Formats: sequence, C-alpha cells, structure tokens
Amino acid sequence: MEDKKLTFIMYPWYAMGHLTSFLHLSNKLADRGHTIFFIHPTNTLSKLEKFNLYPQLINFISIKVPHVEGLPLGAETTSDISIFKQNLLWQALDLTQQKIESLIQELKPHFILYDFAYWVPLVARKYGVKSIHYCSITPSSVGYLMRGEKPTPEDEVMEPPLGFPPNSSIKLHKYEARLIAALHSIGKESSGSGSGSGSVSFTRRLLLAFQDGDIIAFKTTKEIEGPYCEFVENKFKKPVVLAGPILPEPIDTSNLEENLSKWLEKFQEKTVIFCAFGSECKLKKEQFQELVLGLELTGLPFFAALKPPFEAETIEDALPERFKERIEGKGIVHSGWAEQQLILSHPSVGCFVTHCGGNSLSEAMITECQLVLVPNFGDQFINARLFGGDLRVGVEVERDEENGLFTREGVCKAIKMVMNGDSEEGREIRANRAKWREFLLSKGLEDSYIDAFVQKLQTLL
Repeated sequence: MEDKKLTFIMYPWYAMGHLTSFLHLSNKLADRGHTIFFIHPTNTLSKLEKFNLYPQLINFISIKVPHVEGLPLGAETTSDISIFKQNLLWQALDLTQQKIESLIQELKPHFILYDFAYWVPLVARKYGVKSIHYCSITPSSVGYLMRGEKPTPEDEVMEPPLGFPPNSSIKLHKYEARLIAALHSIGKESSGSGSGSGSVSFTRRLLLAFQDGDIIAFKTTKEIEGPYCEFVENKFKKPVVLAGPILPEPIDTSNLEENLSKWLEKFQEKTVIFCAFGSECKLKKEQFQELVLGLELTGLPFFAALKPPFEAETIEDALPERFKERIEGKGIVHSGWAEQQLILSHPSVGCFVTHCGGNSLSEAMITECQLVLVPNFGDQFINARLFGGDLRVGVEVERDEENGLFTREGVCKAIKMVMNGDSEEGREIRANRAKWREFLLSKGLEDSYIDAFVQKLQTLL
C-alpha cells in the first residue's frame, strides 16, 4: 500500500499566494512520483509554470473564470480587484462547480485538495473521492478567527476563544478587531443555501470548507504550531495532517533581473532593507508616505515593492515632496512585480519589512534576513503575533491602538532594533531567527513530514 502512486486534483482559491502554496506542495508530492492535475485561472499560467519542477507529473488545467456582474472584465485573481469585491470572485469560483465535477469524473483522482470552494467535498463524495481542505492560513489563525457564523463583538475578538492554547501571545488590538468584524459583513447570505450561487458569506464559506472535507491539512510543523493544531482538530472534529514547512526550492540568485542585481551589488552584505507588501495590499497615502520616510530615516539602502496607495494612480504621485531626489542611488520604490524569493536570498539584503502574508514569512524564514512585521489585514495580524510573540523571530512596528496608524519613527525604530542587535531584545530576536532557520533547514525534516503526510493519506484509501 505504501508504494501506491496517488493522483491528486488541486483546486486553490484564485489568489497568487494560494496558487503558489498549492504548487509548492504539488512539487513535493510529484518528487515522490505522484500525479497532479493543477486547476488554475487561465492568465496565471505564465507566473506558475516556472515553479513547476515536475512538468511530466504536474499537469496544468486552465479554467476560464466565469464573468459575474460587477466583476471587472478579465479579472481572474484577487490582485485584479479590491478586497470588497472578493465576494464577486467567490461567485465566479462557485460557478465552476459543474466543470470541477466533470473533471473529477474524468480524471478519477484519489484526492482533491481545495480551500475556498466549500462545495468540493459534497461533489467529490459522489464519486468516492476523498477531499482535503489544504488551508493556506496558519492553524493559529484558524483557531483564533473561526468562531462561528454569527459576528463576534469587537471586544470579544480582541481576546482568544475559550480553550485556546494558554501560553499563546496572540491577541488583537482594537483596530484589528474592528477590521475582522467588518470581514463578517462581506458577501452576506442573500437567500437559500447559496450552493453554486455565490450567496454564501465569507465566514460560512470557510466554516463549510472546514466542516465538510475528510481531512484538514496545514503547511506547518508541530514544533512551531503543535498546540494550535490540536485546538483546530478538537474544534472541527476532523483529522489534522501536517505537510511540514514546504520550503521553497533553493534558487539561483543569478536569475535576478540584471539591473536590480547590479544595484544590490553596490552595497555591503546584509545592509539593504527589502520592503514588500504582496500583490494585494494597498495603504492609504499618508501611511504609504510614513512607511517610505521611515525607510529613508534609517540611513540604510532600501528597495520597496509596493502598490500605489488608494489616493494615487502611480507611485510617483504618492511619494513625499523631493523624496526621489533625496534617495537617489540609495533607495528605490517600485510598483511592478518583484522577484521576492530571489531578492530575499541576495547577499546584500539583510532586513525584510513584510505585511506578514504566510508565503512571504515562509520564504523569509529560510534566509538570513531579519524580520520587521507590519500586518495589514485578516490572518496577517495573527501571523505577526505568532512570529513576533510566540517565536520571537521579528519585531512589529508600533501602532496606535485605536486607529492602527504607524509613524516613520516607529518604522525606523523597528528596523534598527533587528538590524543593529545592540539592545537585549534585538540580540534575542536575532538569536531566535538563527535557531528557527537552522531548525527549518535541518536535514530530513521536510522529507519526514511529507512522507508521513502521504502515508496518512494511503491509510484512508
């Protein structure tokens, strides 16, 4: 039974972080000879293909994202829309149910992995296929945030739920609880059960996704999140299986875009700050300016990959007065695609200012970059507490408790704390970073988790 080769369908949510997360797992499974059918929105193929290390076993299946009224024409992923239009993309996802059912019939997989397509388990069960909710967010985020269908009052969201691991340092600030509560109202039910109609609210969608699948799987280790995994297992009464850290494959930094590579090479080792907030995060103009002014205030070279803020069409429109002239030769603010993993691995880069997306943190943890945490939304708040509090591997930028605003001085202070390491806190964080990096890269760790993951799946057939 152990040698049986498995066939998987992967159907991740239409967000690049989710798509790449599923593809990294696909590579680990293909490395063991298993076959993958990877379903993705048509236009994402060019971004995904380069990460496919086993094209003979990982088969891409392009799917046309159905158009829904109100969704911008051609919109396929969350980076094409605002956070408040995501419910329309959920509707589009739900309209693919028939297509996914026909693929399950045709391909006859042993397992289908999904996340936001909550209806997958019911469809899969009709054909004797096991469904795995492969969750792209951390067990700590799931345990803390998934409290039920009814909106939780803000003051309650600030505190962990009953039975949450007692040694956890995870709590929310007032402004964070307010944003989480607002998430409840996105995509409220309009009528009926919502199957295939997109009328299911965000909270119900996730609850159904957890409740209806055969297994819940996470990309983490018991050493990092063991108590949170147990909490989730007890909460949903489902087996929780860990796939391990799913580290990005080692990459050749010589593939970095030539102009950027030459610019980075001008600076000494570990002196450049890299700031990136992902493909979706947009700041308000005032906060955008405080962020870049904070980078300038450090006196260190920096490369910032950011989307233009809400109130500006371009990055140039948003920059503070005379900012470009002042940072000439020493700083770059860039609005296009940034090769994050390549930049983080460059010898000159020594600090990563991040929005705390799960993939970004995974990529950063195996580099020697110090972490400065600036969470913006949803599970990013929990990730920031996990990495900044429980693991003590980074420092959060201080923010106003009521409105969540940060200052340039706060940005500068956090960067200097982890870069200089002169303070006791800075030294502790740097030592913890080194310890956890060594753990994640330890020989055999990743293989042991993937092997155990596959063995567990074999027992379910």
